[in-house]
Amino acid sequence: MSLPTTDFAPADPHDGRKPLEWQSRYTDPVARRWILIEATYLALLILIAPAAILLLWSEYPQDWFHLSNAKYRTLFLYGLAWLGGTLGGTLFAIKWLYHSVARQIWHMDRRQWRFFTPHISGVLALAVIALISSGLVRVFDPKATESSPLVFGVAFLVGYFSDSTAAKLAEIAETIFGTNRSSQNKDGSPDAPK
Repeated sequence: MSLPTTDFAPADPHDGRKPLEWQSRYTDPVARRWILIEATYLALLILIAPAAILLLWSEYPQDWFHLSNAKYRTLFLYGLAWLGGTLGGTLFAIKWLYHSVARQIWHMDRRQWRFFTPHISGVLALAVIALISSGLVRVFDPKATESSPLVFGVAFLVGYFSDSTAAKLAEIAETIFGTNRSSQNKDGSPDAPK
C-alpha cells in the first residue's frame, strides 16, 4: 500500500490507488460512522442555508414578526450575510471532508473544526458586513451593502475563506486597539503586568 498524499489537490487524481482499487481504506466501523455523520450534517447545512435564504427573500419573516419595511430590510441584509457566510463555510468544510477522506488523513480530532466552521463563518460574515456597512472597514462604500447580491457575495467569500478573514480581522484589531502580539508569551497568554 502506498503512503497517503496530504496535498489538498495533488497531481495524482488516483489518490495513490491502482485501477479498480475501489474499496474504502477506512475499515473501522467507528471511523466510517463518524465520516457518515459529518457528511450528513454538512449535506443538511448546504441544503438548509439556501432554503433559509429563500425564506428571507420571500418576506415571510416580515409578516411573522410584524416588522416594518425598514426593519425587515435590515434583518434581510444581515440574515443574508449570516447565511451566505454559513454557506461558504459549509462548502469549504465539505471540500475539506472529502479531500481528507480520499487522502486518508481524516481523523476524529478535526470533528469540532468541521462541525463549527460553517457557524464561525456565518458569524464572521455578519461581522464583516456590519464593519463595511458602518464605514469602519472601507472595502466598499458603506452604501454598497444595501445591495443584496453584494452582501451575499462578500459574505460567501468571507465564509469560504474564514481562516484568512479571521487573520485579517486580527490585524485590523491590532491597528485599531493597539494590541501587540509580541507582548504575549509563546502559548498566546498575555505577559503578566509589570
